[in-house]
Amino acid sequence: MERDQQRIAEQELRDKERAQLLKNIEEMKKEDERQAKEKKQRVNKLMEQVAASNKESLAQKELKVIQEKKLEAEIVEYNRQKILREEEALLEEKRKQEEKEKEIQRLRELQEKANDRQAEIDALKAKRAYEEGERIARERDRQEVEKRRKIAQELEVARQKQFKYKEQ
Repeated sequence: MERDQQRIAEQELRDKERAQLLKNIEEMKKEDERQAKEKKQRVNKLMEQVAASNKESLAQKELKVIQEKKLEAEIVEYNRQKILREEEALLEEKRKQEEKEKEIQRLRELQEKANDRQAEIDALKAKRAYEEGERIARERDRQEVEKRRKIAQELEVARQKQFKYKEQ
């Protein structure tokens, strides 16, 4: 009974730890999504600022049209490369998150196997303890029967002696 209560308490503790771990993972996901959204907004704002700056420069400095187009192409390429890097980083983060989730699932399965194995061990110990109790009880019964037989034999010997003594 006490062992069952302890086992239940341990299970509840493990359940709370799992729930806390899942909550932490969920919070980390939300924080990552928020940061990615902010980063995307900064990139969009930067792209808008660059476009506005380019438009103004082209209107004021027609002589530098070729240089401005070249600069704009470089900025666009930079932004494209940056977006590609960010997408790759997001994909890598997603892959890591999936790996974490797989590891958590693997650990859960290992914990369940360990719990099942412990239950088997406990059942085997209980069976062995019962069998040992039965063996001890049988031995005690056998010793009692042997003791009674010995007493009966001794009484018979004493009775025979007394009978012989009376005959003499």
